[in-house]
Parts: sequence; structure tokens; C-alpha cells
Amino acid sequence: MASYERIPDEVERVGRAIVDAALRVHKSLGPGLLESVYEVCLQYELEKAGFAVRRQVPLPIVYDGLVLDAELRLDLVVNDCVLVEVKAVEGLLPVHDAQVLTYLKLGGYRLGFLINFNVGLLENGIHRRIL
Repeated sequence: MASYERIPDEVERVGRAIVDAALRVHKSLGPGLLESVYEVCLQYELEKAGFAVRRQVPLPIVYDGLVLDAELRLDLVVNDCVLVEVKAVEGLLPVHDAQVLTYLKLGGYRLGFLINFNVGLLENGIHRRIL
């Protein structure tokens, strides 16, 4: 059985703030909009709360010793420690979860969130992932 290091308190604090901000955005806008709308509103809420947020962050691939631009983009990176993948889909698929786990691995992050805003109750759309 693998042993995992505990997520640092500061990273957990950022994670809680992301969930709180997502709930505020969803309460205000509801489901049915484009991912880009939720993404920019979530960025705004987090920056308003004092967090550093980068949007559409390029994620290069290191392959065979070369750094390649595969045009991967992380939707949001908060305080350089937590990534957020925003969706607005009818239902999440296993590929969405795999995407977040791969982004965590490639980006060197431990904590990530897959948030689907196209749900009636956002608690059902928030998925926390840890590496």
C-alpha cells in the first residue's frame, strides 16, 4: 500500500476557498452557461478574496528529454498550488477525471478540482482529486 504525504494546510485553505467561490458563482449564475463564463467568474471571485489566479496556463509536455508544446491548458491555477478544471457538461465522463489526474501529475500539483457547473446542486458537481 502506498503512503501519501498529507496535503499542507495552506493548500487545503486554498482548496476550501475554491469550493466557496465556486458555490457563490453557481448560486449567482446557475447552470447552463459556457465553461469560459464560469471560469472567468471563478477567477474573479478568487482574486477578489486575495488569491493569485492564473487562467489558461500552458502545460508543456516533457517527452524523450524534450519540452514540447502540446497546447494543453490548465483552466485555473490558484496560488501556484491548486489546479481547477472547469466543466459545463451534462455529465462528467471518466476521461474528465483522467484529465485532472494527468494535469496534476504533469504540472507537479498535489490537489486539483474538477468542477461541473452544469448541475442543479453544485455540491454534486465538485470533485476533489489528490496525487
